Amino acid sequence: MDMTLQDPLVGRTLDGRYRVEARIAVGGMATVYRALDTRLDRVLALKVMHPALAAEPGFVERFIREAKSVARLDHANVVQIYDQGTDGTYVYLAMEYIAGCTLRDLLRDRGALPPRAALDILEPVLAALGAAHRAGLVHRDMKPENVLIGDDGRVKVADFGLVRAVDAHTTTTSTTGVVLGTVSYMAPEQIESGTTDPRSDVYACGVLLYEMLTGGKPRAGGTPMQVIYQHLNEDIPAPSATVPGLAAQLDALVASAAAREPALRPADAVELLGRLHSTRAALSPAQLDAVPPTAHAPAPPAAPRPAGAEEATSVVHRTTRLEMPPEPTRRQPVPGPGHAAPDGARLRARPGMIAVVIALLLVAGIGASVWYINDGQFTRTPAVLDLARADAEKQLRAAGLKVEVVEAFDAATPKGRVSGTDPGPGTRIRDDGTVTLTVSKGPEQVKVPDVTGRSLARARQDLASAGLTAGRVTREFSDDVPQGEVISTDPGSETTRKPDSAVALVVSKGVPVEMPDVVGAPLEDARKELQEAGLRVRVAPQRVFSDQADEGGIAAQNKDAGQQLAAGDTVTLTVSKGQQMVDVPDVGGKDVETARQELKAAGFDVRVIRFFFTGEVSNQSPAAGSQAPKGSTITLWVR
Repeated sequence: MDMTLQDPLVGRTLDGRYRVEARIAVGGMATVYRALDTRLDRVLALKVMHPALAAEPGFVERFIREAKSVARLDHANVVQIYDQGTDGTYVYLAMEYIAGCTLRDLLRDRGALPPRAALDILEPVLAALGAAHRAGLVHRDMKPENVLIGDDGRVKVADFGLVRAVDAHTTTTSTTGVVLGTVSYMAPEQIESGTTDPRSDVYACGVLLYEMLTGGKPRAGGTPMQVIYQHLNEDIPAPSATVPGLAAQLDALVASAAAREPALRPADAVELLGRLHSTRAALSPAQLDAVPPTAHAPAPPAAPRPAGAEEATSVVHRTTRLEMPPEPTRRQPVPGPGHAAPDGARLRARPGMIAVVIALLLVAGIGASVWYINDGQFTRTPAVLDLARADAEKQLRAAGLKVEVVEAFDAATPKGRVSGTDPGPGTRIRDDGTVTLTVSKGPEQVKVPDVTGRSLARARQDLASAGLTAGRVTREFSDDVPQGEVISTDPGSETTRKPDSAVALVVSKGVPVEMPDVVGAPLEDARKELQEAGLRVRVAPQRVFSDQADEGGIAAQNKDAGQQLAAGDTVTLTVSKGQQMVDVPDVGGKDVETARQELKAAGFDVRVIRFFFTGEVSNQSPAAGSQAPKGSTITLWVR
């Protein structure tokens, strides 16, 4: 019967965008569907967390962490994640859809693989993990179910749901003190102490390679505890012990990757990939293409599983290992039908049963102790951000927590509301722990200091000390404030402004000085008069001709007479070279108009005295050949 038809999500559209078309796989924490992105018209895989787990912050956090972690890995052999979101009780990841099968499907259908095929699959897996390791991430749950093989032959690594930063060094959840992973592929240190680094992924890849070469897992047991015991106490067997004829180099590669001691393994997937290349180069084509004998098909699982079921990520209490006895080497005879066990046998059986009960109670007691140490005495910090201070304190105290309050300026949070907590919302904390609330004082404000009557330089210093800056500076005359001192500020003193705001300054130019008229005066007289008025004098380097001043007198001044100046202002004076003398042209005997034009061209004005209306120039004054000041008037007599 097709169970997809009974799935409530099939046919539904999540978040108004992703139309669920069919169920692909079901795991311990999520179900994967084939879906259509109706916005981009693209087929993708939708990984939806089981609604029962969506209420647990830890699982949701890991779900979101998967999206963020994979987003950091731009690699051809990593299944890409396009989107993450929620729709009601459903938390989902939208991922790249790979049409094909998993490595688990391939092993289930074909059993052991030729070495060439096994290395061809492991190589892109190591490339993907190498990119993760170099990015500072550890996968922590490598297994055949997480290796996807596309119909086009592409190999991709999926399910980074348990990924952790390399420097986190722990696989235990923050709330339960348990180890997360898949038992058959977990490294000894991952089981024993919860410690993981890239070498933990290397160990899982060694187990993957063994399984591809032999068609079965290297550890067999009826329970996860038996498998764990073998991980911790037995070296991985050589693949050639199961599949005779396999090259010794393949045995060495598996032994190196899956060494019980982390220090004996390659440092990360990149180093293991290099060893894989060396191993491949050392093998002949016959060794690479050797087909495993059919007599060594994969053994059936120790416990029956439903068809199509996959080995799920397991939750293993670390303390359980301490109570794990080794496999029994001998069995007591079992009485046949109709034969009662001897009295001695019954007496021996009772102590055995008692020992089992004691062991179970001990495990339960240790588990309860571990629960209390790792979880029972802890709670999580309530989310009180943006609440009023009183409401936040009430919620924290209701959770059994102590409260300390500090205040800080915060432009983004209204005054009196919580802008932060330490530890942050949702953080694990002891039941009687202390949470420090940071309550906003609103945007920071500073007072404008009173800098009137101070020099401009001192005013700038005082504003900077108050957290403000000096803005535009204008200057005005003042009868009361000495020159160079501040008359006023805008905004005025004692008003409040945000830090680094600009304050405009009005600076006094002092009592105004009226500019005297010194044109025509001798240079030394003009200089003395200006200096006595409090002005500075500058003499222009070039002298000019002037009709208004004799040679050595002042021909011009750059400030108008009567203009108001500030004491210390500079006035530029131009000294006269006297009048400019020009030769007077001879225009005698010429008609009046011709004579007028020649004289004007020479720089003179012309005055005509006529005796008749027509005639020629009979005389001129000044006389021809003499010199006259340029611009002076030449008189003509016409007869």
